[in-house]
Amino acid sequence: MSLILILYFSAGGNTHQLAEAIHQGASQHGASRLLRLQSADIRHGRFLIQPFADALRQADGIIFGSPTYMGGPTAQFKAFADASSELWRDQALAGKLAAGFTTGSGLNGDQQGTLTYFATLASQHGMLWCGLDIPNNQGPERLNRMGSQWGAIAHAEEKALHPSDLATARHLGARVARLAQRLRAPSTEASS
Repeated sequence: MSLILILYFSAGGNTHQLAEAIHQGASQHGASRLLRLQSADIRHGRFLIQPFADALRQADGIIFGSPTYMGGPTAQFKAFADASSELWRDQALAGKLAAGFTTGSGLNGDQQGTLTYFATLASQHGMLWCGLDIPNNQGPERLNRMGSQWGAIAHAEEKALHPSDLATARHLGARVARLAQRLRAPSTEASS
């Protein structure tokens, strides 16, 4: 069974709501675990990566999340990303699936910049980026309401997120988990 790790920072709770929705979707197709970054994980300006290293190595897929502040991820997430260079040295994350999600208070608050940052981070680690596979406003749940192919975006104008943004997050979690299962399955070519 594959394991999807949802690794995120949430300041006010909106990004946490999106992480829980992704967790619900991923859990339908394998194991998934929420791993919330905390400001206390940063000491003297450096993120303490070691408590997270085993979970990151064991995961088949990692879905990164952060609110968008000033066109990119939060300083707390960036501190994690900088510290992940310790895993980069031995390519511990290479070949794993990666995806991303973000929230923002503006309809176009440059959330795409945060998802692009996550994709760049994943590429530096040799990971395989998994975006959304649906055009905007699809089906009765209006999946991908925000119209991004890079990942799940929620417009966090109020305390409760829009139902279609939560449905999109569940869809992304399920998509990553299904693809991780396929990648984990033994190849039929290898056995013949």
